[in-house]
Amino acid sequence: MGVAKYIKDEKDAIQEVIYQSGIRVKPVYTPKDLEEVGFDYEKDLGNPGEYPFTRSLHPQGYRTRAWTTRQYTGFGTPQETNQRFKLMISHGQTGLNVAFDLPTQMGYDSDHPRALGEVGRVGMSVDSLRDFEIAFEGIPLDRIGSGLTINAVASIMLAMYQAMAEKFGYAKEKISATPQNDILKEMVGRGAWIFPVEPAVRLVGDAIEYSVKELPRCNPVSVCGYHIRESGANPAQEIACAFEIARAYIENVKERGLNVEDFVGRFSFNLNVFGNLWEQIAKFRAARKLWAKMLKEDYGIQDKKKLFLRGLFGGGGSGLAKEQPENNIMRGAFYALCAALSGAQTTALCSFDEAYTIPTPRAALLSLRTLEIIMDEVGLRDTVDPLAGSYFVETLTKQMEEKILEEMKQIQEIGGMVHAVATGFIQRKVSQQAYEYEKGLQKGEYIKVGVNKYTDSDEDQTDVELHEYTEEWADKQIDSLKELRRTRDNKEVARTLKALEKATREGQNVMPLLVGCCRAYATMGEMAGVFRDVFGEWQEPSIF
Repeated sequence: MGVAKYIKDEKDAIQEVIYQSGIRVKPVYTPKDLEEVGFDYEKDLGNPGEYPFTRSLHPQGYRTRAWTTRQYTGFGTPQETNQRFKLMISHGQTGLNVAFDLPTQMGYDSDHPRALGEVGRVGMSVDSLRDFEIAFEGIPLDRIGSGLTINAVASIMLAMYQAMAEKFGYAKEKISATPQNDILKEMVGRGAWIFPVEPAVRLVGDAIEYSVKELPRCNPVSVCGYHIRESGANPAQEIACAFEIARAYIENVKERGLNVEDFVGRFSFNLNVFGNLWEQIAKFRAARKLWAKMLKEDYGIQDKKKLFLRGLFGGGGSGLAKEQPENNIMRGAFYALCAALSGAQTTALCSFDEAYTIPTPRAALLSLRTLEIIMDEVGLRDTVDPLAGSYFVETLTKQMEEKILEEMKQIQEIGGMVHAVATGFIQRKVSQQAYEYEKGLQKGEYIKVGVNKYTDSDEDQTDVELHEYTEEWADKQIDSLKELRRTRDNKEVARTLKALEKATREGQNVMPLLVGCCRAYATMGEMAGVFRDVFGEWQEPSIF
């Protein structure tokens, strides 16, 4: 798994091990170590399914229900994406995790000049409700939940998903969708943001408020520490940032007059699995405990189920390497093992070829089979939290908890996560760490097999089948968009867009208006354009 510093002597004997979170690892652990960190069984561990949920959210863990497999899927046109959806479901996948292309993520229609060369390249192209109707045709939406991996325009996508489902005959109360909808991490970790911080957070709050009232099975936000970790944060910072982002969204909706207990149970998380196996396991165990503790102590949540840290633990892209790409198959298997040992509810793996390309069908199925082998062959469902009671794991979990709390305190002391993002504080911190980590790789301080150690292998030349981009996708999509604009009721589109603008300027919840725009077949660019006109665009602070 890598991503720990190993200080060795001239005989290759390990003198010291330092994890990325700053935890120094001893050669041997005993009961005395548990005493030194103040470990208490009831307060720190407890029984599975009981507060503080360190061991598991459910009393019998995976014995009663296996984790959901939700591979990241989507490319090209809605037609191609629909075929891939059906392929993965036919091979046992139990949920969808939808990828969108960059023009869609940035609120541009496929014929916008800035979309040139990017239509369908890194995900599915979506211009209107018609595209959702094609992509989800034949998918049992009352049984298959869908993650929508999009942020700046997540409110539009959630509205489109509802409009599509209702057109297919599903009651909105029966559908399950989880838009990522985490704009603060986007500003830290990926760059697919559009609007300034405050109105962008308002749109997140609109989706949360609307879902509480209208979409009882939807999770309106998936707080994504994953991308903050990919951007340079260490494991403790990943969880700290995710929790402080969640706090910012909680406060936004709380200010609207909603009771926190009425909506916080809908929050989910998307967290990263790459790095040292033991550090990752301790991270997830500590995170479950701290989330429950935060909700109970800071917000007075009493309902046990509302205290659950729910979400997806995903095999991290930063763990993959272009060099000796088939090594990524083994890396993925260890990521899957780590997620299972950590008590993941839902798991996805990056496929071995993703360091190069959109996963081919072969690579995507290998990742799915990896999860299924872990699930059904090697005994990961036999007992709950099999590492519980380990002197090492319990000590490490306590130490990880303290590291996360230290990072959370620092964010709170500078004014909270919204301020930390708006001023570039978090961005500067993680980008500097990413730079230092890359230098460490080049110096050999962090070991990456096939990259900076064991590199003299013919495996470096392994061919990877590339998922070639084709301009035909863009041509088909633009032709479809032109036809849509010609055949739809443009007077109704204009009416709904005007109503959306009025609601946006007046500070109303925009979700009902977005549903109306989607039903009229307003385009992504037209709806996002309303927000651009009202909110403007964010000017990113300097991080240097």
